[in-house]
Amino acid sequence: MTRPRTGPARRPPVAVVLLVLAAALLASAVAGLALGPVRIPPGQVLDLVLRGPGPGGGAFGSIVWDVRMPRVLLGAVVGAGLAVAGTVLQALVRNQLADPFLLGASSGASAGAVLVIVLGAGAGTAGTAGAGALAGLAGFAGGAGVPAAAFAGSMCALVAVYAMARRGGSMTTGRLVLAGVAVQYVLSALTSLVLVLAARPDQVRSVLFWTLGGLGGARPDELALPAAVLAAGTALLTALARPLDLLLAGEEGAHTLGLDAGRFRAAVFVLVSLVVGVLVAYSGAIGFVGLMVPHAARMVVGAAHRSLLPVAALGGAVFLLLADLIARTAAAPEEIPVGVVTALVGGPFFLWMLRRSTRTEGLPA
Repeated sequence: MTRPRTGPARRPPVAVVLLVLAAALLASAVAGLALGPVRIPPGQVLDLVLRGPGPGGGAFGSIVWDVRMPRVLLGAVVGAGLAVAGTVLQALVRNQLADPFLLGASSGASAGAVLVIVLGAGAGTAGTAGAGALAGLAGFAGGAGVPAAAFAGSMCALVAVYAMARRGGSMTTGRLVLAGVAVQYVLSALTSLVLVLAARPDQVRSVLFWTLGGLGGARPDELALPAAVLAAGTALLTALARPLDLLLAGEEGAHTLGLDAGRFRAAVFVLVSLVVGVLVAYSGAIGFVGLMVPHAARMVVGAAHRSLLPVAALGGAVFLLLADLIARTAAAPEEIPVGVVTALVGGPFFLWMLRRSTRTEGLPA
């Protein structure tokens, strides 16, 4: 007796998926506020959140509002932004292995940010001749300098990887991965060189933060810029959902349908670099969020970007909040950099994706 054929599995409605992810995000946020070296009952956490910041919350109120709330909010913003950036990069290069970290965008942003931080910190020890210029740089680094340098580094890295991967007129998975790895090595060497030349042992921990990522330094007064960049960038990219869908048909197909693929890709590269650069300026380089989350979201809701982008944003926020929760509780009272946790999860996932893509391309596995 033969089994009846079954059609492809029906995908759940996007509204249902968004509702489930929103509930998961709320639960992850409550867990992030409740768990840590000092554990606070979830019911008391909700009471403190509803009461708002103020002296009436006592010690628990100070922990929730001054320490954990900024960290949770930054984690949600960064996770959502990296997932959105990864989704768009995968459409731009038509490769599901694309990711802000693997393509060097995060490493470039980190290198730019570290360069400005180290040079700015050197203003206090500069001689009289250069004290004025370095003092101005230090003030710039404390304001818009770090996000600006991170943006410049992110964009330069993406452009370099894309140019190397496109040499010869075609882009393959192997060439894309090799170009991204090469750029990452160069930028890591540049970061190390800057640290050695700075000769400031107290800056080692800061550079470690930039290379491995972390949310522990989140401050309430620094959340406005990354949140605004995420909101504006996601809104613009969602508005560009149809051109992004057209890119999936290839450059010739997109051109036939009226899209100037070259100009569109360049403009979106700049926008993605801005989003990644600003986010990494506040979180350091956190890898694999933009690789895993878009792939999982695509399996649930399909490849149409109008549905895919919001699902990826919520999924990225949930994933990074859970990764950060593991990072600060798994080895308590010590804290693991959150980038280590995402790499431990994302490394095997990347190898699985690479093996799958090489089989698709007919290359030896």
